Amino acid sequence: MYEDNNNHTTSNKMRKKRLPIFSISIVACYLVVATLFFAYGFGEGRSAREAPEELEIVATPTPTPTPEAEEEPEPERIPLPPPVEVKGVWVGAWHAIDEVRMANFIDLAETTEINALVLDIKEEHGYITMPVDNDSYPRNQNILMDNMEELLADMKSRGIYTIARVVCFKDPRWAARNPHLALRDAAGNQWTDRGGVGWLNPYERDNWYYIAELCIEAAKLGFEEIQLDYVRFPADGNLSAIHYGEAGELQTRAEVIAEFMEFIRDTMLDYGVRTTADVFGIIGLSNNDAQIIGQDLDLLLPVLHAISPMIYPSHFSNIRQNGVGQRINGVLFERPDKEPYLVIYHTLQHFIRRLDPDNPNQAILRPYLQDFTAAYLGQYEDEDLFLSYGPEEVRAQIQAVYDSGLREWILWSNVSRYSEEAFRNPEDFMFTPPATLEP
Repeated sequence: MYEDNNNHTTSNKMRKKRLPIFSISIVACYLVVATLFFAYGFGEGRSAREAPEELEIVATPTPTPTPEAEEEPEPERIPLPPPVEVKGVWVGAWHAIDEVRMANFIDLAETTEINALVLDIKEEHGYITMPVDNDSYPRNQNILMDNMEELLADMKSRGIYTIARVVCFKDPRWAARNPHLALRDAAGNQWTDRGGVGWLNPYERDNWYYIAELCIEAAKLGFEEIQLDYVRFPADGNLSAIHYGEAGELQTRAEVIAEFMEFIRDTMLDYGVRTTADVFGIIGLSNNDAQIIGQDLDLLLPVLHAISPMIYPSHFSNIRQNGVGQRINGVLFERPDKEPYLVIYHTLQHFIRRLDPDNPNQAILRPYLQDFTAAYLGQYEDEDLFLSYGPEEVRAQIQAVYDSGLREWILWSNVSRYSEEAFRNPEDFMFTPPATLEP
């Protein structure tokens, strides 16, 4: 019927003649459908007796497309606080647990130009010094600072800038617990340096996550900056015996160290914490040494907030060690430890020349300075190769930093004992630089 109707192309006259027939057909169809309805009912072959007395009509909602599963949004990053012009000292873990000494450090930072303290949360023996939730971390109960959170809150209330030092890849305890993450030789045996200390393999990403978790814990406790130390490959021992694995064939040591630092920086930015690193002072002078340990200054400057070259005068070569001494910025130093001002000044010139003056986002330079006496250097031709370092030598180095155009510095003493008079009465030890500093 519908087919005839749809295909109908005759004139109006013919349609008028067929109208009665069409009407009769409609009535007949209606009677047939009504009869079937009352006899059998609607539904998949059900008879009227099986059908419910009253049909409930349920509206089927219009299906809506299911959106693809979306990833949880990343937490908003905490903005970085304004930078602090750091003038600090390192406080070793064994010294920070001494309440009397710690109180003295706080007083030094409250009453002098010192305004920052660097505290260990993971030191070079692999011990963790702060409370963490995971008991698998190798903590040493003798240097565990259960009151770290309260201590940090007290320091910050006094305006003291708090820096967490994290020793990275020199870690004999984590290496012993996880030999597959340690540096090994070609036979698969764990490699150790000249002192018999095991190191973590920087190419193993699981080591990155382990260190990052500790940095996160430090940020949660309240530290305002993470300072990475031993963030490099070993510098002594049988280095040629180390087998880095397949990853070592894809990236240079310098590339993987820079990538690791960038990973830590990005992790810390979520917590509003800056990331800095200690580097060998020699990398500003020797690219060959930089590649051996994996600290390429050009790769590190873009991924850190500050770089702290450890430019201790005692650490440069002297005439007894190599028969010549150390040439720095065109000046030959036969006994570098005995010329603290000039060694610091000329070394910093090398680093400063590597900076991009048009890039405000690169790392700043914040050198580590020497406040210890290197008597182990001995003598050469009946003359000492070292000075007894005190307030005058400390002020000379600080003045060299300022004369180089830099404003920040940190002092290092391996026993955390400092020449306090250099800060409590600085006017008594002001250093007058030589008339000319040209090479």
